[in-house]
Amino acid sequence: MLTDRFGRTIEYLRLSVTDRCDLRCTYCIPKGFKDFEEPENWLTFDEIERVVAAFVRLGTRRVRLTGGEPLLRRNLPQLAARLSALDGLDDLSLTTNATQLSRHAEALFQGGVNRLNISLDSLKRECMHEITGRDSLPQIMEGLKAAKAVGFAPIKINMVAMKDVNESEIESMAAFCIEQGFVLRLIEAMPMGETGQSAHYLDLQPVLDNLRRTFDLVPQAETLGGGPARYWKTRDNAFSLGVITPISQHFCATCNRLRLSVDGTLYMCLGQEERFELRPLLRAGISDAGLEDAIRAAIELKPEKHEFREKPTKILRFMSMTGG
Repeated sequence: MLTDRFGRTIEYLRLSVTDRCDLRCTYCIPKGFKDFEEPENWLTFDEIERVVAAFVRLGTRRVRLTGGEPLLRRNLPQLAARLSALDGLDDLSLTTNATQLSRHAEALFQGGVNRLNISLDSLKRECMHEITGRDSLPQIMEGLKAAKAVGFAPIKINMVAMKDVNESEIESMAAFCIEQGFVLRLIEAMPMGETGQSAHYLDLQPVLDNLRRTFDLVPQAETLGGGPARYWKTRDNAFSLGVITPISQHFCATCNRLRLSVDGTLYMCLGQEERFELRPLLRAGISDAGLEDAIRAAIELKPEKHEFREKPTKILRFMSMTGG
């Protein structure tokens, strides 16, 4: 297993297949932004498979496909099938904004994607237009419908909770997820780049206290994946709520993940600058053993914690550049 210098086991890789997106969420990519990575610098499917296979040989058991919007990467279900076939990979999941999901749900399911996280910040069409920069809600709802129809379960709804934007909808989103059988995950906005730093941060601790009273929630032992969410559930197990609090109650001491960007850069932490470039090594013909050594060297760079509270303007890159 991969263990960093602080004793944390790294068994989860978040893999960005594109930094491009068809939405412009206010906390992620600025309107008019065009400085995306050039396609010739994207890792090819062969290169991605080599890297993931090396991680799996070193003990990584979970891989999440991310972006940008991963479904904008052509033939993504084919990549999913190649990765899901790797011996030792236990969990292949996908985070998507679902605008393209109705066309790809069946192929992703057949390709071995186990679980979906779907970004949905509001159930109001106008509010989603304001947040995402376009009239996106109808397409997202079609994507959710398709995902349920082909058999994805559980489906998690990721809601970035923002003060004075969508905080009044949190209870209605929970009711919607109860009705649909979805898991709701509330996420605090992180100060990444100009967009993240201007996001309407909302402390989720009092929000959680209110939801626990309203829905009579009790702590849930199951983690429902390898991520940082803390989970609560209704007593009849009909509904699960996850809360991700990188600011108000960070989880750095148990961080188990790295992020691989579309250009082959390993990022050790969303809130720090440490990184390791794999693409030059891959294109210089590095051996499998050498690739594993490079990954071990990268792990040694992983910092102890982020500094979002202490230095909220430190990280200039946007979330889509790192991989969600």
